Amino acid sequence: MDADTAAGSQPGEASGTLSVLRPTGAEPGVLVRPTADRRLATEHWLLATLPPPLRDRARWEWQQYRVAMLPLGGLFSAVRIPECLLAALSTSTEAGGLDEFAAEALGGGPVICDPRFSRYYVLVPAGMPATLHQIAETWRALDVGCLGSGSFLGVPRLDAVNREPALASYWSVPMDPAAVLCTPLTVARLVAAGQHCVEAETEA
Repeated sequence: MDADTAAGSQPGEASGTLSVLRPTGAEPGVLVRPTADRRLATEHWLLATLPPPLRDRARWEWQQYRVAMLPLGGLFSAVRIPECLLAALSTSTEAGGLDEFAAEALGGGPVICDPRFSRYYVLVPAGMPATLHQIAETWRALDVGCLGSGSFLGVPRLDAVNREPALASYWSVPMDPAAVLCTPLTVARLVAAGQHCVEAETEA
């Protein structure tokens, strides 16, 4: 599902049940959050982009379609990167290899892949520096774009972490923990490196 549409088709996940926090074999005094609790915290953070009356609708979309449309520019924004740009930098053109490369190159920050349109959406803070927006103008020919206020993104449910035959959007790099995003400078360097590789291949 493309992130540049303003509302429309979607996919989705069910909200979990908050389990009791308790130590799980860590050092004394250290509390380890079980995976289910971290996932629930991330879900709540993502849903906070919507007003309360619309959050149940998003949960239903996750359950029915695997993806829910969430607004950008409030808690987070996104940088759209075409798959070919990542492939130009990676030693692998397979989906799994590109996912691993994205995780390493972006320091484990969250990335959503839309296989249907061969695009990746890197999640960044809502207040992207103006300089990044200015630089992004030079990337338009590469189909790279900074998406913020006024745009919607198809966000997969949190257990959608693998590419499916139906080409539904999935978490190329899952968000864990909540609210930890990619840094704009790291994203800019990745795009610049990809642009250099693409231009070098074109000139060869």
